[in-house]
Amino acid sequence: MVAITSQMVKELRDKTNAGMMDCKKALTETDGDMDKAVDLLRQKGLAVAAKRSGKEANEGMVAAYIQADGKVGALAEVVCETDFVAKADDFKTFAANIAEQVAVANPTEQDLLTQKAVKNESLTVQDLLNEVLLKTKENVSVRKFARYQLEGAGLLEAYIHAGGKLGVLIEVACDSEAAAKNDEVKTMVRDIAMHIAATNPIALKREDVPAEVLQREKDIYIKQAVDSGKPQQIAEKMVAGKMEKYLAEVCLLEQKFVKNDKISVQDLVKEMSKKTGANLSVCRFVRYQIG
Repeated sequence: MVAITSQMVKELRDKTNAGMMDCKKALTETDGDMDKAVDLLRQKGLAVAAKRSGKEANEGMVAAYIQADGKVGALAEVVCETDFVAKADDFKTFAANIAEQVAVANPTEQDLLTQKAVKNESLTVQDLLNEVLLKTKENVSVRKFARYQLEGAGLLEAYIHAGGKLGVLIEVACDSEAAAKNDEVKTMVRDIAMHIAATNPIALKREDVPAEVLQREKDIYIKQAVDSGKPQQIAEKMVAGKMEKYLAEVCLLEQKFVKNDKISVQDLVKEMSKKTGANLSVCRFVRYQIG
């Protein structure tokens, strides 16, 4: 029987990030074989995941990553069970690593966990997840992620708000590299990202609003008009007016800009296009919020 020393326990902790007692137990069970102890801990990580999978994971954080050249960006929502774990450094690091993994390796939902980890190619993303599971003893998972890549000139901006509880990724295209590097344009794009965080639009423009959402809203307004006893002709006009108001409230480009409600987001972009002489346009955005 090999004597398990504190140095061996420390080495295993450094390799796996597992708790001290878990490391000591794994070394004891494998008679001091470091590689087998690592494998055992990772297997236990999977066991923890299976055991905790039924627990609700309503806490977590949204992490973002923009490549140094600004051409690729990612947003990831990683969830756990408690706010205590969501605030832990190990969890925050894992979430940040997932955002970078998405940006660099461009995974699908199906192959994310089997990919080699960008931060350490000797491990898979599943291995990184197992380490977090061992450390936190909670149900931790990657709920969703998005990746944007510029095809030409443009800007990507990520904005994280409320201590990581809310995040936005936005892409703005332009026909000028010079304009894409303009500080005023950069500020505008960041302001729009902050606007999205605050207003939670459901679509970029009205054509993008799902038909079922439109029908649901229309049905609500029709019932309200009928219940109020309005004649059919008046009711139809009321519904049309309310639908216009609704679309202006939920479509990003039509929304009143939060920093200046005298103009819409589309007006803001047009003004900057005129000022810079470049053709600027918001292409797409994604917004994730924990809870």
